[in-house]
Amino acid sequence: MGKLDYRWHLRRVMAECGMFSTTDLLPLLTERGITLSTSQVYRLVVERPERLSLKILMALLDILDCTMDDLIEPVAAEAGARTPKAAQAGPGSMDGAPGGLRPRRARITGVDL
Repeated sequence: MGKLDYRWHLRRVMAECGMFSTTDLLPLLTERGITLSTSQVYRLVVERPERLSLKILMALLDILDCTMDDLIEPVAAEAGARTPKAAQAGPGSMDGAPGGLRPRRARITGVDL
């Protein structure tokens, strides 16, 4: 069996429910005991989450009156696709460090101990 990936359809499902602003979700999540910042809700809506709490998922299903199939679409992974971390790190980088730069240990000189 090939590797699986997924598509995240939260923005589309929200639009189908007449919700066009990410801040529309904040009070509805709060009513269900989920406290997220506006930036966390924004990322949840516009980006594909790599990790998602089941409590948040269940709250979204309740708020949007939908099923997991509506929010998450399983798809076959593309061959040779870069991982999200590698894609963010950029070319020539090491261990995800920007521009391939790595921190160096500081050396203290000229101090008598």
